[in-house]
Amino acid sequence: MQVGMVGLGRMGGNMVERLIRDGHQVVAYDRDPAAVARVEKLGATPASSLQDLVGKLPSSRVVWIMVPAGAPTESTIATLAGSMSPGDLIIDGGNSNFRDGMRRGQELQAKHLDFIDAGTSGGVWGLDNGYCLMVGGTKEAVAKALPLFTSLAPEGGFLHVGPIGSGHFVKMVHNGIEYGLLAAYGEGFEIMKGSEFPLDLAKISELWRHGSVVRSWLLDLLTDAYAKNPELEGIRGFVEDSGEGRWTVAEAIRENVPAPVITLSLLSRLVSRQDESYSAKVIAALRNEFGGHAIKPE
Repeated sequence: MQVGMVGLGRMGGNMVERLIRDGHQVVAYDRDPAAVARVEKLGATPASSLQDLVGKLPSSRVVWIMVPAGAPTESTIATLAGSMSPGDLIIDGGNSNFRDGMRRGQELQAKHLDFIDAGTSGGVWGLDNGYCLMVGGTKEAVAKALPLFTSLAPEGGFLHVGPIGSGHFVKMVHNGIEYGLLAAYGEGFEIMKGSEFPLDLAKISELWRHGSVVRSWLLDLLTDAYAKNPELEGIRGFVEDSGEGRWTVAEAIRENVPAPVITLSLLSRLVSRQDESYSAKVIAALRNEFGGHAIKPE
């Protein structure tokens, strides 16, 4: 089928290539002309603007956007909606907040445009392995885009999880769980690194890939990282977050669901960004005052 793809970064560009491999015709746009040129070489039809992309698609259009959440997604959808026709479909495959997706769906439905929120997981490995797709939308809209989902996902890797908003909600929780898994691996390997034993962490990560109950794709990736850089030299322990962990914690609080692991994993990311912790300074000063414990100078 024919589809427009907006956003040709690490995931969007690979998704275009996977779709073309499976016989789809893709009209592609990105603010970076070089990104457009890269997928044009793969067989995509280049577009010079969002309006140009819409104009190059036949009626009953389908446009998939893979741009950063927030203002970029908001402006992209607004521009597309101003050029598209009733019955056209917009798919947001980025990491948008599910409540934004619910609002956008209502706004687009008022213009007789369809909307799907497609939580997309797979990262840079999705080109070869496929993408796990958590899709929210009407049955009619999902059926219209089904050939795209089938091409992008591996077997068993696509699910219509519910109405508009549910796709990004499930992806949000997925990423919250990811925060906890990453934190557990990080803590475990730090404990081993600081132990009294001369442990080879690279060999242990490889060992755990075989028969261990903690084996996982994340552990596979850690083994690859150790193979490339055994001491993880040149990597600062600064961990960003793209928002989904915060949203997951907020929803847990709203639902009165205790989620200590995900919450603490989020807070540990915030700690990683501090060159010097002021709260730690306060604690050190208090310990010195009440117990005479030594203070380390800066």
